[in-house]
Amino acid sequence: MNVAFDTRPARDEQGLGRYARCLLEALRETAATGSALEETHRPSRHADVFHAPWMNGALLHSPCPMVVTLHDLSAHKRRSERLRTDVRPALRRLAVERAARVIVPTETIARDAVARLGLERERIDVIHEAPATCMYRRPPDEVAAVRARLALPERYLLWVGGLRHPDPAKHVDKLAATPRKMPLVLVGPTSPWAHELPGVILTGHVSDDDLAALYSGAHALVIASEDEGFGLSAVEALACGTPVVACEVPAMREVLDGRVTFVAACDTHALIERAETIARPARPAPAWTWHDAARATWRTYERALAQDLPTRAAGRLRRRRAPGAPGRALAGPR
Repeated sequence: MNVAFDTRPARDEQGLGRYARCLLEALRETAATGSALEETHRPSRHADVFHAPWMNGALLHSPCPMVVTLHDLSAHKRRSERLRTDVRPALRRLAVERAARVIVPTETIARDAVARLGLERERIDVIHEAPATCMYRRPPDEVAAVRARLALPERYLLWVGGLRHPDPAKHVDKLAATPRKMPLVLVGPTSPWAHELPGVILTGHVSDDDLAALYSGAHALVIASEDEGFGLSAVEALACGTPVVACEVPAMREVLDGRVTFVAACDTHALIERAETIARPARPAPAWTWHDAARATWRTYERALAQDLPTRAAGRLRRRRAPGAPGRALAGPR
């Protein structure tokens, strides 16, 4: 099987990039003999399947069966925040509707895709994500070295995500304004608005090794979001031995119930209080790996190709019949 894989998201510094990089590497390592991966967002007719690992990469007209990964549908839940004249969301939705298969990280997002995009449930495959292999508990000397380089205190709470644009669903401003005893360290790429947040420490974007050390050294990871597609930062923190406290989110409850401590949605006071008193070490992360995800994704490619075989066979039959032949009637009355 020849698969065209859109690698443009791999350059992203946040979870989307992590997904694309880790999955692509695992796909290569689990590929069957004779299977091949081509890194392109413009699949040729020689490709058997095209995989867009993000909604923005879905094609309106793909020359081969298309698989699209939907990480969350938060934009479709807050339509008032989009310009009504912007046709791009409608075109992206139409492109996703034309996909042979759709991958989502949780059953929660599968239900959202059915309800908000009108997708058939049988076309959706739930494939969990996983921590990168570099996300493991780092030794104290490594943690201390990273803390010293970034001028961080010995004890701190951690938040990980993008800080380039305000996102009302993540409640970072509310979290920053919540009284606490421990310092709050925010990790992720920033823009000027983030520097206006009160009483927090910003690290900016950090390397994967530094992030693993920051996870390992934190007293707890806090997640104040009201909407998450999976909760990859929570899985990474658990892999590094750090407890996670999060506001109630259905997708995270689905994947990490019994491993993450939940408080009521949007209650940042309860979130901080529980995070500052939580005991270490954390419960272990799920055993699911990117190799598991890759093997499940290869099966999705096989389903996409199998679904398209009848369509391709019908197309070849139509092309073999010359104009005026008996088969012309298949086109129907004009």
